[in-house]
Formats: sequence, C-alpha cells, structure tokens
Amino acid sequence: MAPTWNLPNLITAVRVVLAPVVALLLLQPDSSARLAAGLVFVVAAVSDLVDGALARQRGEITDFGKLVDPMADKLLLVATLVPFWILTRADPALGQLPVFGGVAWWVLVLFFGRELLVTGLRTRAARRGVVFGARTIGKRKAFAQNVFIGAMIAWLALRTAALEHDWTGGLFRTWSRLHGWFTSASLAVALLLTVVSLVIYVRAFRRRPAEGA
Repeated sequence: MAPTWNLPNLITAVRVVLAPVVALLLLQPDSSARLAAGLVFVVAAVSDLVDGALARQRGEITDFGKLVDPMADKLLLVATLVPFWILTRADPALGQLPVFGGVAWWVLVLFFGRELLVTGLRTRAARRGVVFGARTIGKRKAFAQNVFIGAMIAWLALRTAALEHDWTGGLFRTWSRLHGWFTSASLAVALLLTVVSLVIYVRAFRRRPAEGA
C-alpha cells in the first residue's frame, strides 16, 4: 500500500497552495500581475497532469490522492472564477466577452454547484466504503475549464495592458475580437461538459453505493 505522503500527493498539495496565489495576482490592477497569475495557473494546471501520471507510473495511487486531487482542482476553480466575476462586474473598461458579456453569477452557480454536488456524492460514497476517483468525463471537463480559465486570464491581462498603454490600433482590435470569441467558445464547451459530467456522476453514484451497501 502506497504511503500517503508520496511525490504525487506532495505535488497535489502544492497545487492547493498555488490556488490563492493565482487569486491574489488576478485581483491586482496591473497587467504584469495578471500575466504572472496566468503563469502560476499554467504551473498548477500542468501539475494536475503530472501528479496523476506519476501516481500511476510509480504505483502510488492512494485514497488521499483520489479525494484531494479533485478538491485541489475545485479550489483552483474558485480562485479564478470568483476574481473573473468580480473584475468583469467592477471594471467595465476591460470590455465584454462575445455572447456572455462577463462571467455572470449563473456561470459560477453552475460550476460551483456541480463541484459541491459531486463532492457531496463522493463523501457519502466514501462513508459506505466506495471511493470515486476522477472519471474520464471529469478529466475532460477539467481540461475544458482550464482552457477557458487560461484564455480568460490572458484576455484580462491583454485588456489591462491595452488600458495601461493605450493600445487602440487595428491589429489589437482584431486580436482582441478573435481572443474574445475563443474565450467565449471555450466557456460554452466547459459549461456543456460540466452538465454532462454531473449527470454521469449522479448515475454512477446511484449504482455503486447501492452495490456496496
């Protein structure tokens, strides 16, 4: 049986620590801090791939990792979406995303509601001796969310830099428009996979705890 504090689990713990760092950098009103937030986020997102791969390669998959790894992802989600919601509401000068405008409250409700419900199902299943690790659809949902979050951080950094340096040229407007549409599309995909993954987890929970009861 693999020890709890192995290398993959330590990487997961580092991701937990990085989440509030991303939030603090995003809330700073300058482009360099928001660019730094993007870099820290990329490190945290890549670590999510590394810890799982290492755990499988080294045979160090633990119940701790199965439970804390998804929780670290949820913390990183909170640490980015809440600042997105605050910034797109508090600073209209940053501009609006196509279709969505900003990151609306219902986007947070859908993302966070799904995570809270799945966490509750996992906790309830664990009490019955059943551990739910991350499923393929959950990983795809997390990847889609990470693409959106990375694009959104870059969009905020770009728009902030434009305000700081008075970028108004045609090249900037074209890139900003394309970037905005890509960010909106990635948000739409992330929302869709969030709903689909929730349905799959609920169905799985209704079967397996009944089997282990």
